[in-house]
Amino acid sequence: MSAVMEAYEPSAEYLSTLQLPLVQHFELMATAPGGVAKLRELILTLAVQGKLVPQDRKDEPASALLRQIREEKDRLIAEGKVKREKALPAITEKEEPFALPSGWEWVRLGTLLPFRIGKTPPSKDPQYWGDEGHAWVSISDMTHFGDVFDTSRKITAKGANVFGYEPLPAGTLIMSFKLTKISVLRVPAYHNEAIVSLMPLAGLRTDFLKYMLPTVSKTGASKDALMGATLNTESLSNLLIALPPLAEQSRIVTRVQELMRLCDALEAKGQLEAAQHTQLVHTLLGALTTSASPEELADNWHCVANHFDLLLDRPEAIDALEQTILQLAVRGLVTEQLPSDGKAGDILLNPPDLPEGTKRRRKILRRTRDTGIESDLPGVPLSWEWISIQDLYDLNVIVDYADGNHGSLYPRSDEFGPDGVTFVSAKDIAGGGIKWETCSKLNEQRAAQLNKGWANGGDVLLTHNATVGRVAMVEVDAAPFLLGTSVTFYRTNACALDPSYLFFAFMSPIWQNQLKGVMEQTTRNQVSIQKQAELLVPLPPLAEQLRIVARVESLRRLCADLRQRLAARQTTQAHLAKALIDEVA
Repeated sequence: MSAVMEAYEPSAEYLSTLQLPLVQHFELMATAPGGVAKLRELILTLAVQGKLVPQDRKDEPASALLRQIREEKDRLIAEGKVKREKALPAITEKEEPFALPSGWEWVRLGTLLPFRIGKTPPSKDPQYWGDEGHAWVSISDMTHFGDVFDTSRKITAKGANVFGYEPLPAGTLIMSFKLTKISVLRVPAYHNEAIVSLMPLAGLRTDFLKYMLPTVSKTGASKDALMGATLNTESLSNLLIALPPLAEQSRIVTRVQELMRLCDALEAKGQLEAAQHTQLVHTLLGALTTSASPEELADNWHCVANHFDLLLDRPEAIDALEQTILQLAVRGLVTEQLPSDGKAGDILLNPPDLPEGTKRRRKILRRTRDTGIESDLPGVPLSWEWISIQDLYDLNVIVDYADGNHGSLYPRSDEFGPDGVTFVSAKDIAGGGIKWETCSKLNEQRAAQLNKGWANGGDVLLTHNATVGRVAMVEVDAAPFLLGTSVTFYRTNACALDPSYLFFAFMSPIWQNQLKGVMEQTTRNQVSIQKQAELLVPLPPLAEQLRIVARVESLRRLCADLRQRLAARQTTQAHLAKALIDEVA
């Protein structure tokens, strides 16, 4: 018996009478990706197929229950409380999705119970609505498998007249047409037209129907009735239901509720473990980023190494590690500083020459005010410099810097097609690169008319509008291509700034936090090309840049390998869970 079951489920001993694979591997199945949701679905599938509880020969069969239901419906029709419905088609063997246990019967929903589709009184007329009155249910008032005790809106007596019948009694089952939610009314109420109410007759457990309907809607011909585009009273009436004896309905509901509580416990346990894991990751990696020296970093890394397996067993933890690596890299903590490298400040005294053939196409606006950014930046080695994009441009370190085509120059939709020049927009940038397969193609005639926004292999891209802060390193051998308005490119002078180092600097939290700081000062979700010019980059000597790039690339390959192994492990877990579920089902 699982420790979780014993700790969270008072009737855990009773659950041991269930089918062994379901109980013995319950927690294992729950830890697979999406495992708890799959377990809930499995429990309901077993329930509606008669596989969750044993059948009892002493139970009055469902055929007798159907006779009682028909008698009650005839009485209600005679009293004028429900309408007589047209005869439903006989159930064919082809429609039956699975074999039934002894004592069960296949029956159509329209045979079992009457149902109503709701209405909405004139929504803007205050005569129909008030703070007090009859409860009126919309889908937002419902919780799946839950109860409705109150509603956000009430209708007046005049509003109730729209319906032409008394409020639906407590105990009525209500469900959304697409069965995203199914609930039980616990107060008399009306409801809107997106909801259908079902009124169980004597001999039907409301809670059994609540658990059963979402599952049968996904099997056999029933799924066509509910998931089709023409949902109406006819398609609802034709839903195929596997009806157990009344006594077995009660046993099924009891068992389902017990197992759902266990699922709740496993889900809560998983959420608690996730929160604790997040805190552990934050604490250990946070200690790395606050390291003030290589020696302190080594000590803190030793603590991380001791928890490596525990720390990196989730994708988000590997993402956090990669961000920490970038943060440490642009602070000079992943490589040593060598006197032979010289100083980055030498660039201020001896700016490099522009590469031969380079032609500047744009002048960035110079900083006009103090941004206050410098006070929030971490310390860097003495041989480094914090330097703005503007100054890097002025010093020929960045040799070209431009955003994409905009304004009247932006291409029209009819100028794109299956062939032409590659056109990269923000949506095409993800994971540090360009998703070339998603890029649009601009016809060559129109592309030839555009004289700005052309990027080359080796450029660094940064999104600056709507989706701010995505970064891409363009492959060196990439052919020239055009950028959309929301992307900026940076082209570096390789004699002073390695493009891969700039790429890692832009990916790091230090740069990304500067972008966030700019956006917090405006209501617009963008960082203009002029604002980017004010932001600062930590600049090491060129020789150290190259060592940093090599070190970071090595560590990022390690992260990629960890992700691959984690994905393989999760796939194995998922396959094992599926095999166990298939065995039980």
